[in-house]
Amino acid sequence: MPRIEFPALRELDDVDRERLLAAGEPRRFRRREVVFHEGDPGDCLHLILSGRVAVRVTTPLGDTATLSLLAAGDVFGELALLDPDARRTATVVAIEPTRTLALRRPVLFAMRERHPEIERFLSTTLAGYVRRLSAMVLEALYLPVEQRVIHRLADLAGLYADQAGGAEIHLTQDDIASLAGTTRATANRVLRTLEQRGVLVLARGRIIVRDRRRLETAAR
Repeated sequence: MPRIEFPALRELDDVDRERLLAAGEPRRFRRREVVFHEGDPGDCLHLILSGRVAVRVTTPLGDTATLSLLAAGDVFGELALLDPDARRTATVVAIEPTRTLALRRPVLFAMRERHPEIERFLSTTLAGYVRRLSAMVLEALYLPVEQRVIHRLADLAGLYADQAGGAEIHLTQDDIASLAGTTRATANRVLRTLEQRGVLVLARGRIIVRDRRRLETAAR
């Protein structure tokens, strides 16, 4: 297993960290394969070893909205820890070949009884979920829509970063609009402005960020 840094595991010492990872069930998902559907039983959480996934929900109008993208080192499916009858609140789809470790609720709870230190992992994971949710609500309420688009784009550039200081984001403008909670027309206007400034280039099915530093500056 490649050495991946999981922020949710930082509170554990090396022995407990390896014990927890060893309890995980390796899973592989093809590009566009669904990890789980909204409404499925919440029986486990996933640690991402490689690849990227999209977290999506169905709106009251029946449309699909992308809430976030997650990459190696991230955790998803945390709500499975709260309630044995929990249902998935979103659909998670692999947007490229992805590997995860699935930690099932009975395994985690049994480990917690034998090794109380695991409680720190559970607490850290759920706290991280609450922080992300709170940040999304604050942005939606108080940040101008144009700035939300740039924020989401800067986040994505970090996920797709290359060593040359740029990034090639394999998402459509519809995806960007969904992540920012706006329309495609608004997202396109913001992206075109950034393209005119030389920050990025729009291509079919992807966005090529030439200068991540300038993009991050614009996102502040």
